[in-house]
Amino acid sequence: QTGWGYLWSPQLTGSQQLGTSYPPELLDSGIVVARVLESDSAKDASKTGKRIGSMDERQETRAQMVAAAPLPPLAITMGDAAGIGPELCLRVVQEPTILSCCLPVIVGDFEVLRRVARSCSLSVPERVVSLGEWSSGLLEGNTPMVLDCQAIDADLVRPGEIQASCGRAAFQYIQVAIEKTVAGEFAALVTGPIHKLALAMAQVPFLGHTEMLASLTGADRVCMMLTSDVLSVSMVTSHTGFADVPGRLTPELILNAIRLTSGFFQTLGNAVPRIGVCGLNPHSGEGGVLGHGEEEQFIEPAVARARAEGMSVAGPLPPDTAFVPELRSRFDAIVCMYHDQGHIPFKMLAFDRGVNITLGLPILRTSVDHGTAFDIAWTGRASSRSMIEAVLWAARLVSLRNKSRAVADHW
Repeated sequence: QTGWGYLWSPQLTGSQQLGTSYPPELLDSGIVVARVLESDSAKDASKTGKRIGSMDERQETRAQMVAAAPLPPLAITMGDAAGIGPELCLRVVQEPTILSCCLPVIVGDFEVLRRVARSCSLSVPERVVSLGEWSSGLLEGNTPMVLDCQAIDADLVRPGEIQASCGRAAFQYIQVAIEKTVAGEFAALVTGPIHKLALAMAQVPFLGHTEMLASLTGADRVCMMLTSDVLSVSMVTSHTGFADVPGRLTPELILNAIRLTSGFFQTLGNAVPRIGVCGLNPHSGEGGVLGHGEEEQFIEPAVARARAEGMSVAGPLPPDTAFVPELRSRFDAIVCMYHDQGHIPFKMLAFDRGVNITLGLPILRTSVDHGTAFDIAWTGRASSRSMIEAVLWAARLVSLRNKSRAVADHW
């Protein structure tokens, strides 16, 4: 993809094709991000018969133009200060692959980051700006920054413990980041993990990120999607207790998730995405024998309406077999009725490389697909792979959006 130098290349199998070393996990996933800084890189790659993303030798001039384009600034919220979020932020902003595709700005508390850096033997960004000093004019180059919200006393944070003060601070980071992303100061938002009980203890009136984002951006239709190289799932209901799920289902809500999911894959270049839709009950209700007819009342009408709109949709699928390799390979994404119906198979297959994307927002938002991991907080043992993927996805989506504003309503 072009616009600032994002190179998506499943064909590449070795880092030397770009003359730069990249983490093995990025090469294994088929994702390479590089800044095309000199035309020789494009020449060398084209001589091997390989392509740099979608650019071959005839597009070398375009590659040079990409190199000169400014990097998109991305807001990365720190998450719960007592969890692994601060460590993930510190690790991500040191990744060459991240610095080659965006300007990362950690929205959090600098003193917390400094404590975590000492504990985990990491370095902290040198550029620190308070909320009062903030100006979008500071966003240039690719040197990582910290937007210091000063929302919590770092000395009082107890790593690995649920604290109202951390929930309150995490919410403030999100509020600040959303406000500035909506205002166009950031190109996209990447969120660190938060703890729902900490939010509740702080009397934050939202269950999680999805609900916050929908309310604070004024979005009237949203959908949580998890995506990876092996599976993508969307949830009709997200943070809803299992017993309450059947009462929440309507044909309109299910159709909304199908539309948003199909639209997302269209933005990635898939003209007619193949969407599977899970049933709610075991064996999809067995014709009404199991459950209370949710498939017949809600799911089948939504699937029929989606097909009438020209979408490629199958369902309701029996949930216990929808994710076996042979069946899931028939679909680009599977729409699930509730949180764990999609999260369990997804995390079994792609826990450390999956990304959470909120569809339906007026802004771009990605996130890690895991929680705060209090048991390893501030120990230096947290894997940053999911956070890296979340940032790379955000940068890729920014590029796609910039190339075609006409698809903005699909996010």
